[in-house]
Amino acid sequence: MSINNNMKPVSKERLMSVLVSPRITDKAYRQSESSFVFEVLADATKYEVKSAVEFLFNVKVDSVNSVTVKGKRRRFAGRVGVLKSFKKAYVKLMPGEKIELLSSGA
Repeated sequence: MSINNNMKPVSKERLMSVLVSPRITDKAYRQSESSFVFEVLADATKYEVKSAVEFLFNVKVDSVNSVTVKGKRRRFAGRVGVLKSFKKAYVKLMPGEKIELLSSGA
């Protein structure tokens, strides 16, 4: 178990569920090799994201920035709807660390 800033233990089950999926977009891909974007749970803290990345990928994290993206309004067949909101985290790794999200073999 890891201990967060509030001295509340974070279980391994929580760490395994914090990261929902990697956000692989053109903008995220163009960033430096040591920076990655993940979609995370809406109630996840920066410390939980950092602990989860370090636990799952065995790397050292330098910093975490998080953003809550509000859902956009969309029209479909004359009705107005809203896409769901989500939270994403920008994770910067320490120099020399690397995560292999995409397989480079073709």
